[in-house]
Formats: sequence, structure tokens, C-alpha cells
Amino acid sequence: MAAASVIRIEHLGKSYDTAAGPVPVLRDVNLEVMQGEFVAIMGPSGSGKSTLMNILGCLDVATVGRYWLDNIDVSTLGNDQLARLRNRVIGFVFQGFNLLPRANLLDNVALPLVYADVGRAERERRALELLRKVGLEQYAASLPSQISGGQQQRVAIARALVNRPQLIFADEPTGNLDTHTSEEIMQLFTRLNAEEGITIILVTHEPDIAAHTRRLLRFRDGCLEHDSLQIAGVVS
Repeated sequence: MAAASVIRIEHLGKSYDTAAGPVPVLRDVNLEVMQGEFVAIMGPSGSGKSTLMNILGCLDVATVGRYWLDNIDVSTLGNDQLARLRNRVIGFVFQGFNLLPRANLLDNVALPLVYADVGRAERERRALELLRKVGLEQYAASLPSQISGGQQQRVAIARALVNRPQLIFADEPTGNLDTHTSEEIMQLFTRLNAEEGITIILVTHEPDIAAHTRRLLRFRDGCLEHDSLQIAGVVS
């Protein structure tokens, strides 16, 4: 069975209004991402990659163009509908982990399920299952300050997975980690993609991180200038 499209954008552009007039950040971007792909987005600072990630994650809106997420035209949705779509389809992983410092790891992982109106017993069951998946079940009662940075990022990944999303957006997920720990995190992403078919799109500045993915998108000056398949593990 052919893979379905999870993301499709057509002639997408984004500008920000300033005192000097509109400043374009994205220009006429056309892109389709199929279910189960593992994609890296690269480009110099100011190239538009983070703005694109925010639009794809329904955290920002395009100025022009169309965007379909899970075959839904997001331009037709109100704020509440967008929030429900995000919660159902997308998991986010950030460079800074964004864990609640006074909540234990179990409650951190379970947090998205609170907004999905899932009962406490089911929240704890699913959160513990995800902590087990990322190898941190034994730390469920610990606070984020009591574990390493790499372990905190694993917790953030578990939290992103707890709503069983189709798609994970990871923005510089290894930016605060050393080389060895970064490799461990990328192996985890690779396993999630290969074994569970989760679509993963990550932004990175690091070629060795991008080399783990199977598709590379390069942006420059707001334009998608390069889109190619690659052999995972080979730095081009």
C-alpha cells in the first residue's frame, strides 16, 4: 500500500510586517512529506527553517499559500480546532527540553494527556509505558534536575509520543547535548521511525545529525533550494 501524504504545502510564503515594510521569510515553498519519512531541514540562520517548522506545527500561519496537515486544510480551522489537531497529530521535541522542573518524570510525560481529557490511571499507564520505551522507567518518580541532559531529552521524546502522534517535529533536539549523547538520541529517533513508522521532521545545523535521516531539505533566503533522498548514516 502506498504511503499517504501527512504534509502538503503549495506556494507557501511568510512575511513579517515591520516599520520599513513587509520582510519575506519564506518564498513560494512547495513540499510534500509522506507518512513514515525521516526528514532533516538545514540552512543558515535566517534561512526560514524555524519559521517553516512553526507553520508546519500550526504554531504560526502562512501569509500566502496552502497547507494541508493529515489531509486537512489548516487555513479553514479556528484556534480551538488547530489546538485539537496539534494534540492529535503532532508531538514536539525542543532543544531546551521544556520539562516542568517541579513535576516528576511520570507527570511530565503524562502532561499532554491532561489536555486530551484522559483519565489519571490511563495517563499514568501510558506515561510509564513511554518511559520504559526510552529506558527511563526506573526514574519515573525523579525530578528533571536529578537526571542528565540526555536523559531529559529522552523524557521530552516520551512526552512527544504519549498522545500517539503521526508526526514528530524536533527543533535542534541535540543542540544542548554532547556528541555521544546526541548519537544516542538520534538512534532513538531512528528506531521510532523504522519500527513504529512515525514521521519525523527535525531542524539541525549539524551535518552528522542530518545524516541519520533519509531526506534532506536545505533552505536559503527563504527558498527551498535542495530536496534529496540520502542513505541514512552517510554525511554528504
